[in-house]
Amino acid sequence: MVVETNRYYQQFLDSSNEKPPPQHEVTEAEMFAFLAMTLQMGHTFQHRLDDYWTKMEQLFTPFYGQMMARARYFHILRFLHFTDNDRNGVDRTDDRLWKIRDLFEIIRTNFSKFYNPSEHLAVDEVIVKFKGRVLFKQYIPKKTQTFRHQNVQIV
Repeated sequence: MVVETNRYYQQFLDSSNEKPPPQHEVTEAEMFAFLAMTLQMGHTFQHRLDDYWTKMEQLFTPFYGQMMARARYFHILRFLHFTDNDRNGVDRTDDRLWKIRDLFEIIRTNFSKFYNPSEHLAVDEVIVKFKGRVLFKQYIPKKTQTFRHQNVQIV
């Protein structure tokens, strides 16, 4: 992620007519901090991304400002990349995950090393109302939506 993010930023600088002030390359430590902050944002909800760095007393959370400057976080977020766009030999028409394929394989391999499901495994299916066009979702108009909460089922 660090290598590809830096490569994508360099490609942007090379192809851009505008010359923004140069930023130093993303380091591995910065990438870990960026990922930690992004995960933490899922637990501390703010309406806008800027609000995590706000100084307003009601919303102030010192964690984000201490970890990384807002401008640096936005720089990494803007140029975050997982694969070289110019990589030859990649058939982009067949593989819909080509941009994250390498990361996906690393995660899949590591998860399979550390998780071995037992014979007692329960998989719960959740149906959510959705009428958009996504290949991996299935729209079933006649199916009612169910909500499960503490062994109570509402239909």
